Amino acid sequence: MTDAAGRANRWRRRLIRAAVPGVAVLLLASLPWLWTTTAARGHLYGEADAPAADVVIVLGTAVAADRRQPGDRLTGRLETAAALLNSGRARVVLVSGDGGGTSGDEPAAMTAHLTERLGVDPRRVVADPFGLDTYDTCARAREVYGVERALIVTQSYHLSRAVTLCRHLGLDVEGVAARCSGCGPALLFRKAVRDYFASGKAAWDAARGRPPAVHSPADPALQDALKG
Repeated sequence: MTDAAGRANRWRRRLIRAAVPGVAVLLLASLPWLWTTTAARGHLYGEADAPAADVVIVLGTAVAADRRQPGDRLTGRLETAAALLNSGRARVVLVSGDGGGTSGDEPAAMTAHLTERLGVDPRRVVADPFGLDTYDTCARAREVYGVERALIVTQSYHLSRAVTLCRHLGLDVEGVAARCSGCGPALLFRKAVRDYFASGKAAWDAARGRPPAVHSPADPALQDALKG
């Protein structure tokens, strides 16, 4: 073997030794994302083929700059939920978000858009202002509002994590991908990367069984809406 070939082999071995720990770290870091992705398989649907459930849960997100109207992605979620109600696939909608969010009162904007713009009967809308994140929305839907089975609506990049968390917390949920007007490739890529890292927090919350940030007594509003 020539000196040049020997040096090349030594460099190759060094590179392999250096790469192995990095690959191991990457695989370990990816376990939460793999959990949220694989656990949601078989429970993800498009709007047109969604199954039926009494309740559809809509996850909150940013309100528009006027702090009153929903932002584009939130509008897509609400339009999808309204379509599910109008098609008879759901009877009542639970809008869950941060009532004191940095962009505005998410559940208030969601309720107003559903009832004033999309024609949903106000008696069919229940708002949870303490759905501060996906985990809290799922936990409170079950513990506070008594939901056992539901559809959950959010954009596709977020849907697996939402379904997995809710099912882990005891809700029999099926995910429905929301409309996403203006969701170009760049935005979808950014959101997918964000969700990859958010899956770590989701797995940690699930593993330690953390309670929701805000504790509330049982609220009969949703069950009353179903009786109406």
